[in-house]
Amino acid sequence: MDLLIYNFFNFEIMAEAYPLLLRGVGQTLLLCAAVIPLGLLGGLIVALAARTRNTVLRYAVIAFIDLFRAVPPLVLLIFVYAGLPFAGLDISPFAAVCIAFLLNNSAYFAEIFRAGIESIGAGQTEAARSTGLGPFQTMGYVVLPQATRNVLPDLLSNSIEVVKLTSIASVVSFQELLYSADMARSLTYNSSPLVMAAAMYLVILWPVVRILSRMEHRVGQ
Repeated sequence: MDLLIYNFFNFEIMAEAYPLLLRGVGQTLLLCAAVIPLGLLGGLIVALAARTRNTVLRYAVIAFIDLFRAVPPLVLLIFVYAGLPFAGLDISPFAAVCIAFLLNNSAYFAEIFRAGIESIGAGQTEAARSTGLGPFQTMGYVVLPQATRNVLPDLLSNSIEVVKLTSIASVVSFQELLYSADMARSLTYNSSPLVMAAAMYLVILWPVVRILSRMEHRVGQ
């Protein structure tokens, strides 16, 4: 029992590692502030593109969604970071993570937006068009606000998964929270920094999870 406490709950080592982990938290939040809006915007664009009457474009969008939902995010990240330099594009770890997450998240968010748009009855669109609104105005002012409200819990839930998934950025040496915790572990030969990193993730995500639960309850009512 003493060995367990020493190796995983050593508060002295946690205190020493705290400044390093705090910088890692800052990098994680910076990464989330970039990849979540990119994924939402990309998903919305893909979802709207899937509604086109152009058969070739529609099937291309379907192929995009299926491909990037099937490819593991870690494999995609390694391919982007290690593969693009061979195409003459030498990118930073931050840019590689943003590109990989944009491709992966766009596919998932697109399906959520698609479900929200399809949940709005055709009568809403017809009523908006009868008032003189054009197709883009109808989508922007009438359909999308209601669709987003209907799928908001799903959007938030997927965003939480994205926050947890940012930990894979450590494989390309981006100094986010997990990378910092693993660095502290290697320096101290003790796993307590990893436990502290898990606690930090909990502090960041638990309030969002509670808000999400309340929203799902309200939507259910």
